[in-house]
Amino acid sequence: MRPVTLGRKNWIHIGSPQAGPKVAAILSVVESCRRLKISVRDYLAAILPGLADLPIKRLPSLTPSIWASSDPTKLHISVFPS
Repeated sequence: MRPVTLGRKNWIHIGSPQAGPKVAAILSVVESCRRLKISVRDYLAAILPGLADLPIKRLPSLTPSIWASSDPTKLHISVFPS
């Protein structure tokens, strides 16, 4: 959480009031990956390309925990330090 705390002051001018919840959602995914020891870069690279064409019913299968449990080799040290 330290990167979040350090960046908070820089994010005061994020652009618009609507951006706050979007940034919170992104940070939630990043922190979930860190907690699960999943590379954030690998996770996002795997799910983002097909996200636009994915049916909404399949979104729960893309959470970091379910994504990692589908293949144990996906678990490794995160790209962000703890």
